[in-house]
Amino acid sequence: MHTRIQELLDHLSTTHQLLLAAVEGVPVALRGRRPAPERWSVAEVLQHLAIVDGRIAANLTKRVAAARSDGIGPDRDTSAILPTIDLSRLRDRTAKVAAPPPILPLETLDEATARQRLESAHATLCDAVRASDGVDLVSLTTPHPLFGEMHLYQWIAFAGGHEVRHAAQITEIADALNANAGRP
Repeated sequence: MHTRIQELLDHLSTTHQLLLAAVEGVPVALRGRRPAPERWSVAEVLQHLAIVDGRIAANLTKRVAAARSDGIGPDRDTSAILPTIDLSRLRDRTAKVAAPPPILPLETLDEATARQRLESAHATLCDAVRASDGVDLVSLTTPHPLFGEMHLYQWIAFAGGHEVRHAAQITEIADALNANAGRP
């Protein structure tokens, strides 16, 4: 396995564990509750992440299949990918970002169902990453609405950083729910 693929699989595993730890910090009974009308619940955050991971996995799978058909071979560079994307900018929760309609959590799901969908989408993404081994993902780019043109390695790194961003959001949700619980 290419070192960059392994780096990104490790990144996805680590960031996913951070997300799940944040979820575990919220009592099960509160995971479907919004801390305020305009804010998402934990279940909605998980649904959003499932949608995003699924879309990234689908794009990766489609683009890698086309690249293989076009004869794009393996990546010869073994330098680290994570330093090529500004994950601190992604994780910065002071900069609020409104999700566009295609990735909004529109269904009313309980937390268990939303989490199951996320786990499925995360597994699909990791499978797509493994299946991309042998293709130079730097040569395949897709624009991101905030980060501009990104190659597919960066999109994979983005997926992990995106989960960390939302892990912080889940911690904020827990804090707000706990603060609201103390009110009469």
